Amino acid sequence: MTISKNNIKKVEIVMGMPITIEIYKSANNKSTNKDIEEAFDYFREVDEKYSSFKETSEVGKYNRGEEVSAEMKELLKLAAKTKLETKGYFDIRKPNGKIDPSGIVKGWAICNAVDILRKKGYKKFFVDAGGDAEIVGKNWKWGIRNPFNKKEIVKVLKLSDCGIATSGTYERGQHIYDPVGEKAEITDIVSLTVIGPNVYEADRLATSAFAMGRAGIEFIEKLKGLEGYMIDKDGVATYTSGFERYVSLL
Repeated sequence: MTISKNNIKKVEIVMGMPITIEIYKSANNKSTNKDIEEAFDYFREVDEKYSSFKETSEVGKYNRGEEVSAEMKELLKLAAKTKLETKGYFDIRKPNGKIDPSGIVKGWAICNAVDILRKKGYKKFFVDAGGDAEIVGKNWKWGIRNPFNKKEIVKVLKLSDCGIATSGTYERGQHIYDPVGEKAEITDIVSLTVIGPNVYEADRLATSAFAMGRAGIEFIEKLKGLEGYMIDKDGVATYTSGFERYVSLL
């Protein structure tokens, strides 16, 4: 955990990815360390319950045909709703018949961790899991990475009270497929960032839009309250009509 003059920040690997929580310090925030740890404990609980790699998880139980919890059933309903809304481009069922709900769980878990901190009275903070984040408070600077050079930022954004998520192949390689068409790998685009009212919406719809390939940015354009920024295989960026209002000039 690092502490600066104005912020307190902790980074930990949970759910197989770096999770960062950063809180703007104020005079009335005296239990920050304990509160941040409570949020990380929640992520650890989610990892145990919903990991597709752990046989004892709810996912493992479901894939074996065993009874699952009411919360797992609710997540399955959310995934089914997203599949319907995206005309099949979001699908947690894999070709082998098993499910992997990570595309719905991450954004959902971030939102729940944010609620833990909100209920404790924090007004300005963010929770970032693997590059997808919920921003609470005003004027946080955020960067979109160059998918061809991860040390470079191609756009600096100024975000307030919203969620941001990026779907792409530059971190994990080809792992996203078109579940509707020919089941082919997505190769015409490499990165698609979505800004939405919260990270749950941004994350699930970024995943869906990326699976659409080049048509994904047009899908985001049509959705009220969401904006997107896509980078194709040639490094050319395309963005939605309202995206520029988030771009920082500094």
